[in-house]
Amino acid sequence: MVASATSAGPGTTSPDPGDATRFTAARFDATWRPRLEALLGSGSAAGADLVEVFLERTDHLGVLAEQDAITSVSPAFGKGAGIRVFRGERDGFVSTNDLSDAGLRRALEQALGMLGLQLPSLAGGGLAGGFGGLADLRDFAAAKEDWLRRCPELREATGKLLEGTGLLERHGSHLQVRRGSYARDWQEVLVAASDGTFGRDIRLHQSVGLNVLAADGEHRSSVGRRYGTSGRPDDLREWNADGSAQEVCESAGTMLYADYVEAGQLPVVLANRFGGVIFHEACGHLLETTQVERGTTPFADKVGEPIAHAAVTAIDEGLSDGAFGSLSMDDEGMEPQRTVLIENGVLQRFLSDRAGERRTGHGRTGSGRRQGHTFAAASRMRNTYIAAGPHTPEELIASVDRGLYCKAMGGGSVGPTGQFNFAVEEGYLIENGQLTKPVKGATLIGEAKEVMPRISMCANDLELAAGFCGSVSGSVFVTVGQPHIKVDSITVGGR
Repeated sequence: MVASATSAGPGTTSPDPGDATRFTAARFDATWRPRLEALLGSGSAAGADLVEVFLERTDHLGVLAEQDAITSVSPAFGKGAGIRVFRGERDGFVSTNDLSDAGLRRALEQALGMLGLQLPSLAGGGLAGGFGGLADLRDFAAAKEDWLRRCPELREATGKLLEGTGLLERHGSHLQVRRGSYARDWQEVLVAASDGTFGRDIRLHQSVGLNVLAADGEHRSSVGRRYGTSGRPDDLREWNADGSAQEVCESAGTMLYADYVEAGQLPVVLANRFGGVIFHEACGHLLETTQVERGTTPFADKVGEPIAHAAVTAIDEGLSDGAFGSLSMDDEGMEPQRTVLIENGVLQRFLSDRAGERRTGHGRTGSGRRQGHTFAAASRMRNTYIAAGPHTPEELIASVDRGLYCKAMGGGSVGPTGQFNFAVEEGYLIENGQLTKPVKGATLIGEAKEVMPRISMCANDLELAAGFCGSVSGSVFVTVGQPHIKVDSITVGGR
């Protein structure tokens, strides 16, 4: 059992050695109602303002291919519960793998103890403390019961992955390393709270990635791409391995002999899809109530005021079909919605969860998310993107006399108040409104509150890309995205 006022690391049970790819256990369903109502009633009777129980089962499969061999197969199975208790603006959180009545009651007792509360006597039973019982179960999982069964078995998954690494060799040259990875994550959750919330869901995420290292004498290039969807059991079967391999190898070949970029203050055009990672990291996190609670966002008192160029409208939602950050309900049982964060440059609202609503007054947005039962939920992004604008990508490039075009972004880091630096994986010089030679070694350096007002043009080619986001409630599946955008001036690190 893990007790914490914030979050703790994830825990898993050991897999059945007789089955490396399937987790078999009775599902969560409405039969849990009496047990949960007794637990929630006890917490309410102890003096808690709100008690929440999050039940979870997981089935993960990870596969790694290097060159033409499978080098790692990693199944993991887990189950457990997270219990959170609120009193005023304070909360206590405890997680446990013991789903017996006694185990859940012990966890509740510890969570209450963090707030100076004690469980009432077991005598009497029934609902207590003003708790009126759970609502009818909202079962979003009913139509998803067969998702795990329909996913590729291990043999099929490894075959598809080896096909991908083989295609890398066919399409690439000077490749020293070829890697492919596949991950399948299945999760069943049941959420119940003393405000009547009662919801069940099944989530499925699959992703596949290809990475290469090309080398020729002193020249080096390293390129990787990841593709992923949610709620689509046939995703790996339908993956265009040949197209993905061509994309990766073309980028690696282009960048292998590229010159290093010169450092300076330049206008930059950022490509669509994963280019949106900069907005997600540098600005999106600052619009979560978690940051408002900590006092680490410069935008805390800016609702209704301009924080970006009038060309910028930014949205976070959990609704796009198949997108990595989409969900039928969040991890606090609330259905997702489309949340306009910034409209024509003006800050509209923050992303909020239960704790955020209690502590900051910003209403919940269906954004309470957690990696699993060992984490308390927090306000987190889902599918976050800058909306499409009226221009074409060619118009953005043509408007730049001398600058940098960032076709693909790599890794980076972000400070607590929005300072960032991101590597450009594939870049090109813009000269006299035209793309010219490829350049490497570029890093974009800036601060959200300074860069957002400089995004002066947005193209009409919005696209999304799958990603993973780590924060106070663990690593969650997200989508980043944008159309091509133009930043009038940003610091470009280089040689």
